[in-house]
Amino acid sequence: MSNPDSISAVKTYLLSLQDRVCTTLTQEDTVGQFFSDPWVYTQGEGGGISRVMTQGAVIESGAVHFSHISADSLPPSIAERYPEYRQKRFQALGLSIIIHPQNPYVPITHMNLRLFYLDNDKFWFGGGFDLTPCYGFDEDCQHWHSTARNACLAFGDEVYPHYKAWCDRYFHLKHRQEQRGIGGIFFDDLNHWPIARCFDFIRSIGDHFLLAYIPIVQRRKTMCFTQRERDFQLYRRGRYVEFNLLYDQGTLFGLQSAGRVESILSSLPTHVIWRYNWKADPGTPEAELLRKFLIVRDWV
Repeated sequence: MSNPDSISAVKTYLLSLQDRVCTTLTQEDTVGQFFSDPWVYTQGEGGGISRVMTQGAVIESGAVHFSHISADSLPPSIAERYPEYRQKRFQALGLSIIIHPQNPYVPITHMNLRLFYLDNDKFWFGGGFDLTPCYGFDEDCQHWHSTARNACLAFGDEVYPHYKAWCDRYFHLKHRQEQRGIGGIFFDDLNHWPIARCFDFIRSIGDHFLLAYIPIVQRRKTMCFTQRERDFQLYRRGRYVEFNLLYDQGTLFGLQSAGRVESILSSLPTHVIWRYNWKADPGTPEAELLRKFLIVRDWV
């Protein structure tokens, strides 16, 4: 498989996965619908398709975005890592998913798959998926990580533990000394395999995402909750906002490459609150989230 053929194959796969994810989540929600918003990249070539759901029965806000752009020089966040390629023409393809549920017992989830390709045939893949619960359940965490491990098994026994540890390091709020969620898998600069095998790995991650998330949604979406749980959900969303605006590489890349701001910032929840120096009461489910779930630990 040549690199141009790989770019075409990756694009076809990501668009088909976008359709599959939107169809499945729409069926699970039963009320909300994803609307499609095509856009054109004005700072180079290409564009994307943003698909967004708001105010569904299960999904308060959800974004499933595809993009394929190219330009003549690297944005600063990439050029800092690869200064020797600063003036190289690049292509970037990606699918980004972020789901903020209505019910506080349904976790937030995020997935990203991407290919970055330079005209000198240098390429690297990146991505992964992670889970951010407001209320933790052992069986959900075990299922999530078991599915993540299964996505990696065909590529070597060391792949899941390596990328799980990478995810734990990446989704860490340094200024809070706190994990964003229970993690999953995360990787970047993937090019140590032939491009066809890297693509196989990307497809395995993408194909396992719904297998990991939908059973959790189905278990939790009908659980009863009160204003107490809703308030805690809005508070925990503040941590999500802090991470995305301070540390997230995809947000930084999108803004530096003059991407479509509406699509980039649709990863943020529609409703969120901050509380000054708030602490959960000992022994409560809210305190248990930080003590038991928002720590680096093995789930499988």
